[in-house]
Amino acid sequence: MAISYATSRNSGDETYFTGDRQSPWFLVAFGMIGAGLSGVTYVSLPGMVGNNNFHFFQFILGNVVGYLFITFVLIPLYYRLRLVSIYSYLLERFGNRAYKTGSLFFLISQSFGASLRLLLAAKILQFVFFEKIGSPFPITVIAILLMVWLYSYKSGIKTIVWTDTLQTIFLILGALITCYYVITSLNLTFTASINEIVDHPYFDVFNWEPKSDNNFFKQFIAGILVAIAMIGLDQNMMQKTLSCKNVWEAQKNTLSYSSILAITQFLFMGLGILLYIYAEHMGLGLPMDANGTLLDTDTLFPNIALNHLGPVTGIFFLLGVIAASFSSVDSALTALTTSFTYDFLDISNKTVKNPKRIKNIVLFGFSIVVFGIIMLFSNSRGDVISLIFNVAGYTYGPLLGLYVFGMFTTIKIKDHVVPIICVLAPIATYLLSLFLKDTYDFDMGFINIAVNGGLTFLGLILIKTKK
Repeated sequence: MAISYATSRNSGDETYFTGDRQSPWFLVAFGMIGAGLSGVTYVSLPGMVGNNNFHFFQFILGNVVGYLFITFVLIPLYYRLRLVSIYSYLLERFGNRAYKTGSLFFLISQSFGASLRLLLAAKILQFVFFEKIGSPFPITVIAILLMVWLYSYKSGIKTIVWTDTLQTIFLILGALITCYYVITSLNLTFTASINEIVDHPYFDVFNWEPKSDNNFFKQFIAGILVAIAMIGLDQNMMQKTLSCKNVWEAQKNTLSYSSILAITQFLFMGLGILLYIYAEHMGLGLPMDANGTLLDTDTLFPNIALNHLGPVTGIFFLLGVIAASFSSVDSALTALTTSFTYDFLDISNKTVKNPKRIKNIVLFGFSIVVFGIIMLFSNSRGDVISLIFNVAGYTYGPLLGLYVFGMFTTIKIKDHVVPIICVLAPIATYLLSLFLKDTYDFDMGFINIAVNGGLTFLGLILIKTKK
């Protein structure tokens, strides 16, 4: 609230959306780590290694390559066009229907992504605090959304750039302190703990089995495309980058952020192996299904941090979870508000009366949408991070196809048919994935985003026009 007060002084109508394009690049880069990790990665990634070993790191390596495309292709394009909503590019390249379709797919994608990220953290807070005083789960979610609204509704992205920095500090502290107490409890030195991680069966990075959803080529290619789609074509992440002063500072931000994020995710997976070693040492077990797959892996980190490593670890774990959750949901709500008000309500039009009131109404509306989605998935089990990337493959695929087609071809298309193509492509991708799984036992995994984007691209070729 103090940061919100300090940053909201002398703010104009554009401050909420662009931060007046005065954000220091190093501050944006550091703060984006918290938003990029989110509560899902913070809690879900360590537990994920129990069923998937270190195979997710193949996906992370693909992300690094994807960030290079964002840095040297997308960012210069966005700055040249001076975009506030990045989907305005589709208006210039194709037309109004393509523009609205791209923005709508982002709104759907970000609504689900933000909701699923917040769901996990809300469950933890419910288990630790609210359940003890008899408060129902919906109240927990409402309390979090209310807090986010209170500190972000005035200056939006200008405030969030600074609060993300604070949140990232606590997120990293929570993980480091947990590592220290786990290593101490196992009577290991730092060097010995590294050896334990490297020698563990879960430290299996590369998978060359063609039919596996963890196959290297599937994960690596999906990592490239998901990074481009979920970061470069995502209003949430790009809005912070575009608040930097110029192209070069935005590029420095992206390169720094992507490198540090990859290292941080690798360390979180290493923490996961340490937690499984600790669980085995203490005789703690997770339930399994009939196939031997671990269930509720997302509870591994919270259970050990809160119940077995003492109050200091528990406190810093909760601070980390809260920080990661707020850093992802506050920027998501700001991005959703920006996209809807610019792309559908045309708030940039100078004739629009009382833009601040419109912005606040839209922000409140998306808070209700996020609340509804959380309630819908409140009983889900398994690792949430896999669910997020699977959903992203279907919702971001059409966006990927639209942008690749727009930037790498000069073909004109029938703009009014674009919505149909963008709806049919994910449906066809889903049906194809079922067919391959049932007929050939071939799991597409995260590569569904490539198939989806490819089908969108082919569909756009079919509706080309000579006009």
